[in-house]
Amino acid sequence: MALPTRVSRELAASEPYDMQREFDTMLNRFFNPDRSSARILPYGVDIREDADHFYVEAELPGYKKNEVDVTLENQTLTISAERNTESKTGDTGKGESLLQERRYGRYVRSFTLPPTVDEQKVDAKLADGVLTITLNKREEVKPRKIAVS
Repeated sequence: MALPTRVSRELAASEPYDMQREFDTMLNRFFNPDRSSARILPYGVDIREDADHFYVEAELPGYKKNEVDVTLENQTLTISAERNTESKTGDTGKGESLLQERRYGRYVRSFTLPPTVDEQKVDAKLADGVLTITLNKREEVKPRKIAVS
């Protein structure tokens, strides 16, 4: 079976996510022409809240723990990850690339957190391509039950 040497992808109007990704890539190349190889990768993020915690779940498919950084400073949570093409597993540097659809580049997302977050109690785990960050709420802002007399 021969590998394709040229792949054509058409952007259908029913794919708004792909259109947004292409637009973001175009803007990134325009504003950062010297860093055209480092594109911003649009992976999904979910944020949930319960009485005691905030949960941030970010898709980071294929990233290893040593390629991911999580920082929390001045109520801003920043998730960044970077993977270059030369860090591919199994890359021997031999042969010509015929098709490359896997994403390599830089991922950065920042979120402003409410003042209820306890910045001293944060847990981050990367498993199965999903980064899960658990942020505890400060004790003084958690709901508490008041006894009625």
